Amino acid sequence: MANFELIMPKLGESIIEATIVRWHKKEGDQVVEDESIADLATDKVDSEIPSPVEGVITKLFYSEGDVVPVGKVIAIINLGGTEEVPSAPSENEKSISAPETKSETSKDSTTVAVKETQTEKQESDRFYSPLVRSIAKEENISLNELENVTGTGKDSRLTKNDILDYIRNRETKSAPQVAPQQPAAADKKIQAPAVTSSTGDVIYEMDRMRRLIADHMVMSKHVSPHVTSFIEVDVTNIVRWREKVKDSFAKREGQKITYTPIFVEAAAKALRDFPNVNASIDGYKVIQRKSINIGMAAALPDGNLIVPVIKNADQKNLLGIVKDVNDLADRARKNKLNPDDIVGGTFTITNFGSFDSLTGVPVINQPQVAILGIGTIKKRPWVLETADGDVIAIRHICMLSLSYDHRLVDGALAGQFIKKIQQILEGFDVNLGI
Repeated sequence: MANFELIMPKLGESIIEATIVRWHKKEGDQVVEDESIADLATDKVDSEIPSPVEGVITKLFYSEGDVVPVGKVIAIINLGGTEEVPSAPSENEKSISAPETKSETSKDSTTVAVKETQTEKQESDRFYSPLVRSIAKEENISLNELENVTGTGKDSRLTKNDILDYIRNRETKSAPQVAPQQPAAADKKIQAPAVTSSTGDVIYEMDRMRRLIADHMVMSKHVSPHVTSFIEVDVTNIVRWREKVKDSFAKREGQKITYTPIFVEAAAKALRDFPNVNASIDGYKVIQRKSINIGMAAALPDGNLIVPVIKNADQKNLLGIVKDVNDLADRARKNKLNPDDIVGGTFTITNFGSFDSLTGVPVINQPQVAILGIGTIKKRPWVLETADGDVIAIRHICMLSLSYDHRLVDGALAGQFIKKIQQILEGFDVNLGI
């Protein structure tokens, strides 16, 4: 019988690598089909890898904590028989590729890649994948020149698209001069202040997800000049409508109907009218997104955050959005989201009102250019204009906040956009059927 090569799966769009968080099996263990072998983690979501076959695990090529590229062999499962099993890769080989067992040519190329990696690491603190180094070598791009190419990958890593874009731009103009050794003041790394602890303080390490959130928030504040606008919305019609339909809806659909889908629908309609809010910035280029995919920030039981995405929200009616919101929120709480559930967002909504907060100033979810914050709904005295003059009435009021990237979205555009959302919400039809 043959050996089965267990491959690091592609865990979603744009995912190129994953970390092996924990092995559930060790060498020599029996495994049955669909039994979990390992827990995996990416910068998007955690997942697990089940065994597609039944057999005995004869080799594990990576350790817990190793980062493995998609498509690489991580384990060998023997289906029966006594075939020779390939030896484990060296530590240097682990950092760039999984073991190759098919031909001498593959082994030779792996050895060359390892040597190149060691040479690069002696000359540069920046990591370059074998593919990036290969492209740079073919295009005669020196290490000094490569050091000055901006990377858009994780931790500013240089990706294949980064270097190909650089080469295309380089063909239309002369190669840039090597940057001076002494960095400009604006390029110097910002140093965090020294922090000391005192007796009785509790000190613990952030978990992996909290580290990712922290890095993403700091990056966003450095990338985008944040500005925030606020507006108050009379949502009395929405509150009355929900009170009228929530019981019959729960009985018919077996689900709750919350306020979040209504805000998602309003935002999707407004984004159609203001495409520059449904956009991203790439250098000095603006990318207006064709799809309107709205992420909704969700708090997890462990206190962390995740942002599942409602795809093509503008093409769905309110019932469809309600079901999407409930499904994504439920699976987020149970840690059952798929990698594709949290990618592709073009605009984000976060609900401060869930915790009775009046409002908040959200941080933009890069590479988007705006994020909408929803405050709690409170009864307040409110001035209403009537044919007989102004009157004071008790109304349900909600404050919205819009943080936006001032490189693209100015105060006028932000004001028009958030005003449009206000008009949609205040014009909600109390007789709407669902």
